[in-house]
Amino acid sequence: MKDLNGYKRGMTVVAHADDAEFGCAATVAKFCDEGWEWVYVMCTDGSRGSSEKDVSPGELAETRKQEQINAGKVLGLKAVEFLGYTDGILEPTLEVRRDIAREIRRHKPDVVICQYPSRGDMTHFWIGHPDHMAAGEAALSAIFPTARDHLSFPELYEDGFEPHNVSEVWVMGHPQPDLWIDTTGYMEQSVDALLEHKSQVGGWKREDALRMLSDWRRRTAYGHGMMYADSYKRIRFGRRNRDREDDEE
Repeated sequence: MKDLNGYKRGMTVVAHADDAEFGCAATVAKFCDEGWEWVYVMCTDGSRGSSEKDVSPGELAETRKQEQINAGKVLGLKAVEFLGYTDGILEPTLEVRRDIAREIRRHKPDVVICQYPSRGDMTHFWIGHPDHMAAGEAALSAIFPTARDHLSFPELYEDGFEPHNVSEVWVMGHPQPDLWIDTTGYMEQSVDALLEHKSQVGGWKREDALRMLSDWRRRTAYGHGMMYADSYKRIRFGRRNRDREDDEE
């Protein structure tokens, strides 16, 4: 995409380990391959999403954390940040907003991918996980205005986290997308990352997972001149003064 020239950092903010692999891993693999630095921010500890009755929340949290780190290595992530909020009861609180803003100020992404902060029209069987909506709302609020303004959570500024203006937000799962990212050539890598989440998809065969995600991305790409694609709602805040920030590095 020609209008992304000059961008070099991305971030994905999601509720749970594996959310990003289902939603945007092929996009992330593509941009990491093109030389971007990409960071994941996990809002919850993943300690509740299991039907296994003999596993403790602490054990599950550690398992899902390591699985996400492993998936990040498959994709080529720069880092994975874990905020540690309790799985299943995430709310878009000021504390969550502050912690996401801290990671935005730390890593200074040009583009942030986040989850859709609404249930939409609920015409599909997937009505939406409340943690996903909470993470989406908190991320959007952290991007604008919290990460931008030094007087928002002044303790962040006092701790050395300079304000940062995100240039674009790409919202996953939006019912009216207007941005399609060509992920042709990255489906297998995205599936390999997903399969690192063994506590969630350990029973899946690789060929079945590849078929499912490929069919999904093929439908998304239909009519847009691509074989496979991820789609997003794009929110653009304008280009930053890149010369100034590049001089500071």
